[in-house]
Amino acid sequence: MAPFPPSPAPRFSVEVYQNEYLPVGGREVNAIITVTSAGGGTAGGPGTAEGPGAVGVPGAAAGLGPMGGPGGAAGSGASGGSGAVEGPGAAGGTPIPGPPIPGPALAPGPRQDVPGGSGRCGASSGAAVVIMVDCSGSMGYPPTKMSHARDATAAAIDTVRDGVAFAVVAGTHKAVEVFPGGGRLATADPLTRARAKEALRGLSPGGGTAIGSWLLLADQLLGSADAAIRHGILLTDGRNEHEEPERLRAVLDACAGRFTCDARGVGTDWEVEEVTGIASALLGTADIVADPAGLRADFTRMTKAAMGKEIADVSLRLWTPKGAEVVYVKQVAPAVEDLTARRVEAGPRAGDYPTGSWGEESRDYHVCVRVPAAETGQEMLAARISLVQPPPGGVGGPPSPLAQGLVRAVWTDDLAASTAMNPQVAHYTGQAELAQAIQAGMNARKSGNAEQATAKLGRAVQLATASGNEDTAKLLAKVVDVVDAAAGTVRLKAKVTEADEMTLETRSTKTVRVKK
Repeated sequence: MAPFPPSPAPRFSVEVYQNEYLPVGGREVNAIITVTSAGGGTAGGPGTAEGPGAVGVPGAAAGLGPMGGPGGAAGSGASGGSGAVEGPGAAGGTPIPGPPIPGPALAPGPRQDVPGGSGRCGASSGAAVVIMVDCSGSMGYPPTKMSHARDATAAAIDTVRDGVAFAVVAGTHKAVEVFPGGGRLATADPLTRARAKEALRGLSPGGGTAIGSWLLLADQLLGSADAAIRHGILLTDGRNEHEEPERLRAVLDACAGRFTCDARGVGTDWEVEEVTGIASALLGTADIVADPAGLRADFTRMTKAAMGKEIADVSLRLWTPKGAEVVYVKQVAPAVEDLTARRVEAGPRAGDYPTGSWGEESRDYHVCVRVPAAETGQEMLAARISLVQPPPGGVGGPPSPLAQGLVRAVWTDDLAASTAMNPQVAHYTGQAELAQAIQAGMNARKSGNAEQATAKLGRAVQLATASGNEDTAKLLAKVVDVVDAAAGTVRLKAKVTEADEMTLETRSTKTVRVKK
């Protein structure tokens, strides 16, 4: 493979972990795909020390047909994926009706310069962030909650890098621009950060909660900026009582793919499913901040992570041969997220699965493909995995290939070879079961089914212990008394704080990586 000159964009690599051997007549192929992004500069605006925003990585996806091309998996270890692909070819309140929801296919509108004042968006900033702060009436109880939210938002503003476009939105039963106003974003510099923090003094609790309206305003603001990285940070302390669930779902469907969003619940009066659902739909993270005093540190971490993103709208493209079918595609690290239903067709026998924005990081995906049965000695390419990025603006040519890896199927009569389970596949199968066991156990506990809750949470303790998921094991120990961790023998605790219960539910999908 010919080397490429250094690029400010991150370089991707793909590794495939699998046992490619199937018994005669076997059809199901499982593989763990490790995707790593490294070596890029930080996406930023003009004049920043970190450098320019992300650009496409050169190269073209190889048009591979029969097995044996570059990057083929070998044994039950990792295949040789490539960071730059060679070869020819393409690879309880009253719901309030909200404003019209934009269609998901709408492209962000052109940004216009705003005369007057320092820091209004002009040239491309490379990244844009909108911070949405709950200002409903419940944020006034206790009174320190609102002050902690202001302080956390100020900390996030201080963390926004020079040149990045940003805005602050106050959310109640409606969404209101706090800074800079006028339907635009400001460009971060010392003056705009100071003005934004001054504007936070006007945040005060009062009103209801309609989160969909907050997200719609964030979408409009982010769409006004010429930014590749578009990100939201959302804080709520209560249930989405002034909006029908269908309304929020429609807004999330419309916003999906237009920006990513991290969601946080402060205190214990919010709904776990709402907050995690927002983060899941918008490819962000979700967490609980039970004590409002912890908001500042959490907002700082979230904003730093957002500032570290360098390339946007990356998709995992899965090609399968004729006669094969995709059973599922899941992200399994750093958290479990089922992407199967998010497939977008990308040509004959190929589909794209969204992964959002990337900085310097590594994620794992579990791909399961069902192939036509074959006889001993036959082999085939079961799937080709590619990382692709759309061209700027979504027009002007095919997606840019970033890396690829291959998944094989080889039929054998060697029973030992065909029944061996790849360690990575086994580990993440257990991690997915762990998340499901926690969710099922907590649901059973809430419904009063102590027997099922004990069985499911006991299994979760067993899986967490066996896989070395110490953080989850500690959270489980706050809900059950562990008698024998290895055997999964537990007793339900008589008293569990709401914060401990919600923390376990919110973080149930977080995984630990396999020790390679």
